[in-house]
Amino acid sequence: MSTPATTTSTPASRVFSSDNAAGTSPEIIEAVTRALSGPALPYGADDGTAAVRRRLSEIFERDVDVLLVSTGTAANALSLAALTPPWGSVLCHRESHINNDECGAPEFYTAGAKLVPLGGDDAKIDPGELRAAARHKAGDVHSVEPSVVSLTQATETGAVYTLDEIRTLGSIAEEAGLRLHMDGARFAGAVASVGCTPAELTWRAGVDLLSFGATKNGTMTADAIVVFDRSLTAELTFRAKRAGHLTSKMRFQAAQLDAYLRDDLWLRNAAHANAMAARLQEGLKAVPGVGLLGTADANILFCRLPQRVTEGLLAEGYTFYHDRWEPGVVRFVTSFTTTEQDADHLIQAVTRHAT
Repeated sequence: MSTPATTTSTPASRVFSSDNAAGTSPEIIEAVTRALSGPALPYGADDGTAAVRRRLSEIFERDVDVLLVSTGTAANALSLAALTPPWGSVLCHRESHINNDECGAPEFYTAGAKLVPLGGDDAKIDPGELRAAARHKAGDVHSVEPSVVSLTQATETGAVYTLDEIRTLGSIAEEAGLRLHMDGARFAGAVASVGCTPAELTWRAGVDLLSFGATKNGTMTADAIVVFDRSLTAELTFRAKRAGHLTSKMRFQAAQLDAYLRDDLWLRNAAHANAMAARLQEGLKAVPGVGLLGTADANILFCRLPQRVTEGLLAEGYTFYHDRWEPGVVRFVTSFTTTEQDADHLIQAVTRHAT
């Protein structure tokens, strides 16, 4: 497996490996600074945590419960543990983060539930495969019991599920008696791309729990679990404490998310990252020898590059994933900090090495 070549001297403008490499929005830093002084009740009893719940309830157009966590892995694994018995199975796409990049955390936190990977274009679960898997050996004591469907929005390839696609998969899950989880590590990018409300893309389409990602889009150390089925809240609270995610000074995570949600910063950051990926896509499609793979609905762009181009970019100090999926395939990820100049310079560098 290839990892991005990085050095401490790599200019930020040449980092396209992941949006995790981006810094923190100034508004969020200012909010954390304000939270530094004075006392606040611990373990989520502070006013800031309550404010985050109110903001998310407004955004999702219903009362929700919210658990603040420090990582997307924790959000995903704790959510699935609350939805899946140890003898259950999680139906997910084979390219999903929970299947490939969580180091077994979902299996660990569910006490052994099995991930069942499914296929589908653009890392979206194919409805036909889901329908078959949802009924496969259901009720058979010799097999794991299909229990929950997990969707990634946006997907690992940068594609975005449309509202109709989510509704279709949600209906299949509901008919089979399965719960529905959404890994929203890049949920803001999906909302900014698809033009539907957060409510339409989640609970109105059947989603029970949302892993609400924020660290890829501007926060420092704060993600969240948004609970639409509030009967799950008590169990999630105990699981979060047991897993070490009930932070004593939660006001600092709350301050980050409060600023992130205020004045639509989360959507503005995501829309910018998406626009920079679209700019890259438009520029690279005209370069001889470069083959675009799929469409960048959000902020991830996959393409096929000649080896000399990849080597030339690495020699110039660019960082990106290459050869991880198959030889010659690279991934470029933009962020809220990517500038038009950054994108244009990358296009120019690819063009230089391709011609």
